[in-house]
Amino acid sequence: MSKFATAAKRILVGRPFRSDRLSHTLLSKRIALPVFASDAMSSVAYAPEEIFLVLSLAGLSAFAFAPWVGLVIVVVMLAVVASYRQNVHAYPSGGGDYEVATVNLGKSAGLTVASALLVDYVLTVAVSISSAMANIGSTIPFVAEHKVQFAVVAIALLTAANLRGIRESGSAFAVPTYAFMVAIIGMILFGLFRAFVLGDEMRAESAGLELRPEGDHLAGLAFVFLLLRAFSQGCAALTGVEAISNGVPAFRKPKSRNAATTLLMMGLIAVTMLMGLIMLAQVTGVKMAEDPAHQLVNAPQGYEQKTMVVQLAGAVFDHFPAGLYFVTGATALILVLAANTAFNGFPVLGSILAQDRYLPRQLHTRGDRLAFSNGILFLAGFAILLVIAFDAEVSRLIQLYVVGVFVSFTMSQTGMIRHWNRLLRTETDASARRRMRRSQAINAFGLFMTGSVLVIVLITKFTKGAWIALAAMAAIYALMTAIRRHYDRVARELEMEERAAVLPSRNHSIVLVSKLHMPTLRAIAYARATRPDVLEAVTVNVDDADTRALVREWEKQDIPVALKVVESPYREITKPVLDYVRRVRSNNPRDVVTVFIPEYVVGRWWEQLLHNQSALRLKGRLLFQPGVMVTSVPWQLASSARVHEKEVHAPGSVRRGLEAVETERARTGGKP
Repeated sequence: MSKFATAAKRILVGRPFRSDRLSHTLLSKRIALPVFASDAMSSVAYAPEEIFLVLSLAGLSAFAFAPWVGLVIVVVMLAVVASYRQNVHAYPSGGGDYEVATVNLGKSAGLTVASALLVDYVLTVAVSISSAMANIGSTIPFVAEHKVQFAVVAIALLTAANLRGIRESGSAFAVPTYAFMVAIIGMILFGLFRAFVLGDEMRAESAGLELRPEGDHLAGLAFVFLLLRAFSQGCAALTGVEAISNGVPAFRKPKSRNAATTLLMMGLIAVTMLMGLIMLAQVTGVKMAEDPAHQLVNAPQGYEQKTMVVQLAGAVFDHFPAGLYFVTGATALILVLAANTAFNGFPVLGSILAQDRYLPRQLHTRGDRLAFSNGILFLAGFAILLVIAFDAEVSRLIQLYVVGVFVSFTMSQTGMIRHWNRLLRTETDASARRRMRRSQAINAFGLFMTGSVLVIVLITKFTKGAWIALAAMAAIYALMTAIRRHYDRVARELEMEERAAVLPSRNHSIVLVSKLHMPTLRAIAYARATRPDVLEAVTVNVDDADTRALVREWEKQDIPVALKVVESPYREITKPVLDYVRRVRSNNPRDVVTVFIPEYVVGRWWEQLLHNQSALRLKGRLLFQPGVMVTSVPWQLASSARVHEKEVHAPGSVRRGLEAVETERARTGGKP
């Protein structure tokens, strides 16, 4: 079983890396762009669509406002990119928004940001994968019918790729990410060329449909609220921007400069694709309905609304099917791989929080491939739960989205303003002060924009699902606070007091005996070798005949250790032993009691179920007794030799001469 598990792990993850190989896993800008920016760039695959879906509630005339909504989103994105370029230079350690908020605003603010980011990373995986299944399902109906199962498989594959290491996963994801950029930008340029240079009429498959408004959304405040809601939905395009500030340590040197350059490239590419898709949608007459069954009046029987990207590709490449399949395939791939941004951000943040004792320490250490394996598995597990719970529906998951990331955006910018204020109080150089003032102004503008978006998002999305994200953030905040309290309490308990160490008066040793055989004799021999002050063997009488036979055999073998029989009228084993140990302790409180427990060492998993159960129960209870030490005395059964033989062929065994020794032992029947 152990051999099979090890082999499966090596096939899945690969051979382990030494710790000194960490520098070889660092990323160039060429690889870092697809690793950290795939989420932000892929968001343009569904963010423009979300804008049109919301505007559809006011009818076809509201689509004219889509470019203006898109322009405001572009302004916000560029402000956030410019602000985070300041962050990566000021805080290159990888803590990102969490570090900025903690250092400048305090621990509570830092935990709030961390909670928001953890929730957002999980949602990034769930939304991206669900959107990918929707795009694939637009061309392959079988996928649409089983999108939850396909989404779970996709998350599992992503998990396996990331467990192999950040550099290896980045190299694997580079080609699909760049293919998506080429596909979308190529489609936009070719479509605009056809429309404005060649004068071709490109019509989306939904262009001829009539869109009926839902309710009265064109009047006064109702329409303003609709525009704000469309804006908040479109702000999904900003998710993932913060990932680079959390991943600065993964860049090659100079880390901060490379991270800032990658951030700028990501922002420019994302806004280009966002506005290009909106313009192309206007040119081709795409009709997107939030409720197609009721809003699309003249839709044919059984009409299935395809995603915006698929409709645009069909219109632009109406005489070139290969172009349609290339755009559709690249979009589906990038949406799957967009979750990779979260797979790099969540584990790093989890490691930092674990180091600060806010999360379990298991999240702090790297795995075989120098990736934070436990964090990767945690993220995958939570994302799969979300996908199953929300049936992989993007329209349902998107309502929970964006809240967390804009909470972190806003608090990060607030923290950066305080950071510059602190530095300005001590800086005297005029040119340095001017640079700080300029950076502070950028962060102040970023704070204004992200704070405004956060208010809008909370107003427009709260009742539609944003409250779930807020509740999850509050729960994670409370959990992390409780974990930190636990670790602090344990640390206080384990602190060394300034006093002389008090040695026990005596060592009272007890060997537990069930029957007289080789494991019992080994335990007695080992207990005698420790030279205790008092040594006795103890057996529990659950069957009179068996106990009498044991006593006779004990006396016959003339074993030089007294055998004490503890009565058990209810045929229990654990409680009589515990009571006896407590009596020994209470009679001599300054003594230490050492309990020796013979145990079988087995080589098959099912053998463990047939042996050692009483010993395990006893050991578990004895560990809670103060002043009691528990010692296991192993006895290797024949099946355990199988495990030992597998371990002989470990790396370096030939060099150390171990394999020759084992071979000689096998030849001579175990004799040295």
